[in-house]
Amino acid sequence: QVQLVESGGGLVQAGGSLRLSCEASGRTFRNYGMGWFRQAPGKEREFVAAISWSGGSSSYADSVRGRFIISGDNAKNTVHLQMNSLKPEDTAVYYCAAAVIRYASGWSANYWGAGTQVTVSS
Repeated sequence: QVQLVESGGGLVQAGGSLRLSCEASGRTFRNYGMGWFRQAPGKEREFVAAISWSGGSSSYADSVRGRFIISGDNAKNTVHLQMNSLKPEDTAVYYCAAAVIRYASGWSANYWGAGTQVTVSS
């Protein structure tokens, strides 16, 4: 059974930083990407960032590009999201995802974590 466990969420002031981590277990995700999505209150879940299994390729939503950095350790089946220059609009539940897929219409994933709350105060 696949498990994705997130950690590192919390409360931070605008302009601050947080680092999210996700550890995957139950199977390896060789040749599959991992990533992060988020869902703010009253909004749909949206793509944040993804990284290829090799770590050689990454993608970001326009809203976070230049502020967030995704990284991975495929030997440990972990992925991290370094979030800098946080804004109140970054407030959301952040979900780790595995087997991330890019469709013509957007991004999705086959496996999801339970989510971790990130709150940015103004």
